[in-house]
Amino acid sequence: MNPLLKTGAFAAALVAVCGTGYGVGTAIGPLNLDPAPVAAGHDDRHSPDGETDAATRGTGDAVPAGLQVAQDGYALDLETGTVPAGADRTLRFTVRDADGDPVTRFTTAHGKQLHLIVASRELTTYRHLHPVRAADGTWSTPVDLPDAGGYRVFADFVPADREEKDDGKSPAGLTLGSDLTVTGPYRADRPSAPAATTTVDGYAVTLRGTLRPGTASELTFTVRRDGRPVTGLQPYLGAYGHLVALRAGDLAYLHVHPHEEAHGTALSGPDVAFTADAPSAGTYRLFLDFKVDGTVRTAAFTVRVGAQPPASTPPAPAPEHGTGAPHGH
Repeated sequence: MNPLLKTGAFAAALVAVCGTGYGVGTAIGPLNLDPAPVAAGHDDRHSPDGETDAATRGTGDAVPAGLQVAQDGYALDLETGTVPAGADRTLRFTVRDADGDPVTRFTTAHGKQLHLIVASRELTTYRHLHPVRAADGTWSTPVDLPDAGGYRVFADFVPADREEKDDGKSPAGLTLGSDLTVTGPYRADRPSAPAATTTVDGYAVTLRGTLRPGTASELTFTVRRDGRPVTGLQPYLGAYGHLVALRAGDLAYLHVHPHEEAHGTALSGPDVAFTADAPSAGTYRLFLDFKVDGTVRTAAFTVRVGAQPPASTPPAPAPEHGTGAPHGH
């Protein structure tokens, strides 16, 4: 059997055992904000474990990032399939090549060889982690997820040989995704409503720009504290902010690029700008990581793509689960 198919079969078996409930007597699935949109011409069939079935969709289709456990000869082998809610655990995984061997050579991108994102299906809990790779190719990182439910794990990386072989028709980097179950009593949750401003740890972050489907969109975030612009944004992952955008429903992972690179220890602010590509209309969650005084904080936004922006800015919501949590390094 092809090693990539073995990985998918393993994931399917794991979910079949662990995915029926998040705690004793619990059989409620995670809450999706919107049905998962499907790009025109795509076959909407999925494998039993929720991963996009690359075999049925074909390798030539422009499947949004993060929906596949395997792509272009690489597979995400998530060794830790379940963790308990509210407890420190170690998450382990391996990136494998087409022969099933661990990948040990990566190209540094945004300051790291691999970025690991963990998000709940409701998109209320978010973690940006920086795991450590052992000599045998196994990556590991501590993780503490507060609530039971379904989660998605994203590995964002650039294999060293992929950069050399890139034909210019697709990005050099890959984002592979796999499902994670967090056990315990489940309580449905919803993220905040769309708003232009959100507040985290006393920092007010305002979003300007409109995310449009099917085209590159310019987004600018302005950071203020006590009404004054923050000009002390520190370099973080090679820029002055790191943005992750996920589509509600299927949790498609958007390609996002910062406008300004950081150089040395020079400070910047209050604005951080990005270009983002949304594959379709729908609801998206945007998570902006920014660093001030040595601490990384996360500002979360809900954005309706294809809808009109809110007429006025409602009061900033209370911080949501995990958006202000410490970041792994």
